[in-house]
Amino acid sequence: MMDQHLVVFVTVVERQNFSRAAEELHMTQPAVSQYIQTLERETGTRLLERSNKYVRLTKAGEIVYYHAKEITGLYDKMQMLVDDLTNNAKGELAIGASYTFGEYVLPHVIAKMQDRYPLIDPTISIGNTKEIEELVRNHQLDVGIVEGKFESKSLVMEPFAEDAMFIVLSSNHRFANQENEIVLSDLAEETWIVRENGSGTRAAVDEMFRLFEFAPKKMMEFGSTQLIKESVEAGLGISLLSQLTIRKELALGTLQKIWVKGLPFTREFSIVTQTPFQTKSVQVFLELVRDNNIFFK
Repeated sequence: MMDQHLVVFVTVVERQNFSRAAEELHMTQPAVSQYIQTLERETGTRLLERSNKYVRLTKAGEIVYYHAKEITGLYDKMQMLVDDLTNNAKGELAIGASYTFGEYVLPHVIAKMQDRYPLIDPTISIGNTKEIEELVRNHQLDVGIVEGKFESKSLVMEPFAEDAMFIVLSSNHRFANQENEIVLSDLAEETWIVRENGSGTRAAVDEMFRLFEFAPKKMMEFGSTQLIKESVEAGLGISLLSQLTIRKELALGTLQKIWVKGLPFTREFSIVTQTPFQTKSVQVFLELVRDNNIFFK
């Protein structure tokens, strides 16, 4: 059985309170305190700063917490894999996705999964590609869906769909309703609104600039695709966005695609896992993800 001291420690840290941790663990508060004291004796240093109002990690506590999360995550995954040998798909499933897939495709996948497999209890984390990759690597997510490519010896990566990206602008822009194809250099004077570093969408923009040997004179960096769309609609600038994110705006006429020679730019969406051994819950989720290629046509 997994070391209960680590379970108690992680719970205290995440609940930031001994009494709340005791309630969640169905233990007495003195028992929780005893577990923490024993763990501190074993590690040879204080792990938590305590007061009546708060519980905070020391520097040593941060190290123990980081690795305790990995250990408890690995144990839970091992137990689920063993249970799956005889049971149906059920239990907790921690899913992570980068913003484009997470906000525009994943809700439809989850709805279908809940309809077919109601015993699966999903939790969703949305972040940029770099953040999701790190959470999967640290066993805090069972599976991630990310944009673009990255190199990793510790993760299993499976491209499963291709996404087309278009340059969009306001319906009041001088290039709106342009029927003739232009070249990217015609847009050098425009303000380009882009995502932050670490985002798959930003990586696609940077790759497009590199391929076309293009350098805009002005860029603005925003941390949200929705904010970028609103800003482009308001005439603040132009952007390169996934076809998945702009369907409603194109239908309403608040955004327009601009036809640029050599575009659309394409990128891959990939499934990221820590191990080739997958629980039944992960397996059925990934089957549904792969079936949703209709979104990319």
